[in-house]
Amino acid sequence: MQTVQKVQRVTSKGQITLPVSWRRLTGARMITLVEKGDRIEIAPTRLHDENEYTVFDAIRDNKGKGIKASDLVKILQKLK
Repeated sequence: MQTVQKVQRVTSKGQITLPVSWRRLTGARMITLVEKGDRIEIAPTRLHDENEYTVFDAIRDNKGKGIKASDLVKILQKLK
C-alpha cells in the first residue's frame, strides 16, 4: 500500500477538508477519528445501515460531559 501524505489547513472553526481523491477512494459518507498518541487516524466508517447516526455525542452535544442513562432514554423516546 502506498503512503500518501498531504498537508491540510485547519479553519478557524477547527475544520479540515478531506481531499476528494480520498473520499472517492473509500466511498465512505462518514469517518472515524482515532487518537493514537500525538497522531489522529482518519478511517472510513462502515455502518450496517446507512441510515444509522449518532444520537448523542458527549463532546458535540454536552461539552465533553457524559449523561445519565435515564436521560439518554428520555432523548431516545422523543425520537420515536
